[in-house]
Amino acid sequence: MGKVTGFLEIERHDRGSEKPAERLENYREFVLPLPYKDVGLQAARCMDCGIPFCHQGCPVNNQIPDFNNLVYRDQWRSAVDNLHSTNNFPEFTGRVCPAPCEASCTLNINDNPVTIKTIECQIVDRGWEEGWIQPAIAPKKSGKTVAVVGSGPAGMACAQQLARAGHSVTLFEKSDRIGGLLRYGIPDFKMEKHLIDRRIRQMEAEGVAFRTGVEVGVSVSVAMLLSDYDAVVMSGGAEAPRDLPIAGRELSGIHFAMDFLTQQNKRVAGDAEGHAAPRGTISAKGKHVVVIGGGDTGSDCIGTSNRQGAASVTQLEILPQPPLKENKALVWPDWPLKLRTSSSHEEGVARDWSVQTKRAVGENGVITALECVRVEWQLGDGGKMNLVEVPGSTFTLKADLVLLAMGFVGPVKAGLVEQAGVALDARGNVAAPVTSYKTSNPKIFACGDMRRGQSLVVWAIREGRQCARGVDEFLMGSSELPR
Repeated sequence: MGKVTGFLEIERHDRGSEKPAERLENYREFVLPLPYKDVGLQAARCMDCGIPFCHQGCPVNNQIPDFNNLVYRDQWRSAVDNLHSTNNFPEFTGRVCPAPCEASCTLNINDNPVTIKTIECQIVDRGWEEGWIQPAIAPKKSGKTVAVVGSGPAGMACAQQLARAGHSVTLFEKSDRIGGLLRYGIPDFKMEKHLIDRRIRQMEAEGVAFRTGVEVGVSVSVAMLLSDYDAVVMSGGAEAPRDLPIAGRELSGIHFAMDFLTQQNKRVAGDAEGHAAPRGTISAKGKHVVVIGGGDTGSDCIGTSNRQGAASVTQLEILPQPPLKENKALVWPDWPLKLRTSSSHEEGVARDWSVQTKRAVGENGVITALECVRVEWQLGDGGKMNLVEVPGSTFTLKADLVLLAMGFVGPVKAGLVEQAGVALDARGNVAAPVTSYKTSNPKIFACGDMRRGQSLVVWAIREGRQCARGVDEFLMGSSELPR
């Protein structure tokens, strides 16, 4: 380990950021890296805790105490190698992961946890700066071919691992650029897209072929892939958004969050936005914006709306307001329920909890307001929690733009899933066990949100890596790829 008494002597000090007034002027990342010396001191806080619970908190099984020790001892290149042994894209997770590892940190029981996410991000960023990260080209080809459908973090991780195992991999993407949710869901101010482009160049050098603008199940049939490739991986994500079935839903000005976010990411990239939203250009400039949904996607809508110049932004959540601090004795080392204030919240938003939207009100086919009511969650028969309206609590919110950020209900069934003819689980996701990631069709595998349901980038990377091992075992009889 690093400094034996480090956690007793050194206080937690995380990355800073530009002030909200400054960062709202552009779509660049605004987090300010720590000096390398300070990162080493933060790594010294990692305890010799015997059982590193951060391991169970990290979906990709990062060897966190090990790379902390290497950073503390100024062995940064070894830390880069260690980090990449479990995570294909640490620069992605180091920016957008909520860091469940920190919630599980043993030091978090009675102190502030180690800045694991910051250390991870700065390890990989330095690796790129120093030129230590290079293509890992397979020493020999297997002669096997694999088609990976969907280029989000699960598809990218799966494709990279399979290429490194010597297989000829083609990654299909229906959009015009590679990256999936990383490219067109996450705003640039959280993760700039040149980071994806850099990994694409690495993967191309490793032998991955990219096919953009190809929607499998529409422009190319699943049957064709099954005839042309030895295995097919479905990693198309959970793209079916949860809708809001209320009176007035048809009014102009009500949009799914991903249509809104995708358009802005296209603008930042200098691309045409036309086909990104079926109902025309979406802009928050000068409008009273209401975001329905209190998760990460809702937060991204808030930050984007403020950068576009919204007159006001309100966020509604149907659940009660969480406590300011978690009960660590009750929840550690699991992910705690507590009030979370994102960087976008800091930039300006009115937040309201226990609110249900009842009706959209409009004039001349355009939304002008939302009729809402306050609700309570009450315990009913059989221990089930029921949503009950509070009598006399109806109120109206002015709304020129409403963004639906209530999560996703699973993969889109039309096209890829229907043509594949694979079995689905009870939630409508593609059924495949984590032991092999093989679907009901022995040549088709599934991973990421398409198999798991809506989840985190770090879970997608884990699933892509593990799925690659399953495919490799199927093709070769055994595999040396890590799980």
